[in-house]
Amino acid sequence: MPIIKSAKKRVKITEKKTALNRERKDRLKNAIRAMEDAVQAGDKEAAAEQLKETKKVIDKAVTRNIIHKNNAARKKSRLTKMYNNM
Repeated sequence: MPIIKSAKKRVKITEKKTALNRERKDRLKNAIRAMEDAVQAGDKEAAAEQLKETKKVIDKAVTRNIIHKNNAARKKSRLTKMYNNM
């Protein structure tokens, strides 16, 4: 455990940021999973809406440095391809 006051503060801040990043990463994974489920169900309208929402979540993850921009581009490309092939 840290003894110095500033080190104690850093521990608190790190814990908060870790929790926030985990929440955002979970939101991203859940959006992708929901998109895959919509495609599996074969519902074109629901999949189109979910694709739009998922791309939005992916873009937000990039702006908040949760994932790299190339990783985001790859995810969006794969999801779009999945939607187009259904």
